[in-house]
Formats: sequence, structure tokens, C-alpha cells
Amino acid sequence: MLEVRILGCGSSGGVPRLGEGGPNWGVCDPANPRNRRSRCSILVTQKSATGETRALVDTSPDLREQLLAANIGRVDGVLITHDHADQTHGMDDLRVLVLQQKGKKLDMWSDKFALDSLSRKFSYIFHTPPNRDYPPIVEAHVLPEPFVPFDIAGPGGPLPVLAIGQSHGRIRSLGFRFGGIAYSPDVDGLDDEAFAALDGVECWIVDALRRTPHPSHAHLSRTLEWIARVKPKRAILTNMHADMDYDTLKRELPPGVEPAYDGMIITA
Repeated sequence: MLEVRILGCGSSGGVPRLGEGGPNWGVCDPANPRNRRSRCSILVTQKSATGETRALVDTSPDLREQLLAANIGRVDGVLITHDHADQTHGMDDLRVLVLQQKGKKLDMWSDKFALDSLSRKFSYIFHTPPNRDYPPIVEAHVLPEPFVPFDIAGPGGPLPVLAIGQSHGRIRSLGFRFGGIAYSPDVDGLDDEAFAALDGVECWIVDALRRTPHPSHAHLSRTLEWIARVKPKRAILTNMHADMDYDTLKRELPPGVEPAYDGMIITA
């Protein structure tokens, strides 16, 4: 069985955002816990009689709290969508996972641009710093292009992964497909190749930042147009800003489309 847990589904500042004099909830009802959103990340788990194979997608600044909430202390691999801070600045929290795994390095996959950027920002994660004794904790793997399916190995058996190229403003980001579930955060454009990779997906978790257009994220109406084209059985909105109240969206969205919330679990 394949399971995806939404660790975080908020925009770059989370919900609520920091505000002068108190939290800024925007139009989100603070009384609804599903409006409290940490920064975007998911955990993908392949479950079988032999155990669980776990892949972490992105290392958000809220990663420690997200993994504590999910009761997770081990992962078998890490996938990075792109190098922006809201997706990667929890990178240091991987150290504790490696310690839990007796020093075995974590495999990490992304494109060359993202991995080169991260190896500069977090050099000690990838290489032993000069005159230091700390060992690297990550084994980086550049995804070859054109993207082809590959597996992440673990106790639950192979977890199938396909990377999907997508535009995110002036840079490229990656989405990922895991069998019948696809994840497309931080995206403002999809080409025909991306739509082909999404063909037949049963559940699509996809960026819908806000109601009005944005230069590097899909807004709600664009995302709904994409969903109508892909035709998944179920679509789940993520990357949501403080103008996206959970209950309001639940009332307004068409059948088969719903907002994510932190801790949400999807199975296929």
C-alpha cells in the first residue's frame, strides 16, 4: 500500500504568518486547526508485510516539528523539488535521522541545479568541512534527463518515483509521481511532457497558492483548469496562503477537489 502524509501545506511564510501585534491569519479562521499550516513537505511510504519504505519530499524549515507530529525517526531517501528556503532550510534536521540510522548516509535526489545550490548553502551536509571531523550525511544523486522512473529501496520494498519538470517563475522545480499519486508543489506552468507524465494519476496534490495570480505559483482558477485537464479521481490543494480558508474552500470547490491540511493522509 502507498501512503502520503501531508507534513505541511502552507505558503512560504506558513499560516498564520508573523504579524505586528500577533499572528496574521488573513481570512483563515484561527479556530479551525486545519488552517494552521506549516511549510510544504510530504512523507511518502510504501507499506508491505516486510516493513515500510519512506521517502521525504523536501526539508522545510518546520521539518523537526513535522516529523515529531508524524512520529517518524527514519527515512530511506530524500527528494528535493527545488532549492528555495521554504523547501530546504530544515536540511540540518536530517543529521538526527542519520544518527538514528547509525551513521548511514541518506540518499538524496534532485536536478543538478538544486543539488549544486544546496551543496554550497549546506556544504557540511554533503562534504566534510576543512579541519573538521564531521562526516557528510547525504549521498547526492543528480536525476538524469530526460527523467525516467527509478526506485527508492527500503524495508517495505521498492518505492517507485518519476520526476516531472515544471516551471516555478524564473526557475525550474520538480514534481514527483509515485504510482497513482502525484505531487506538484511550487509550480506556475506545466508543459505537454509534464501533463503526459500525469496521465492516469488517481490523486494529484497540486499548488494553489492563492485566489489571485502570482508570478511563480498557480492560483486557484489556474489549478482548477489543470485539474479539469488531468482528470484525477481526487485532487488536493497545497502551498496555500492565508487567503485560503479551509471551510470556505470545502464549500466552494467542485466534487473531487479539496484543500490539504497538515497531517492529512492519502492512500492508494
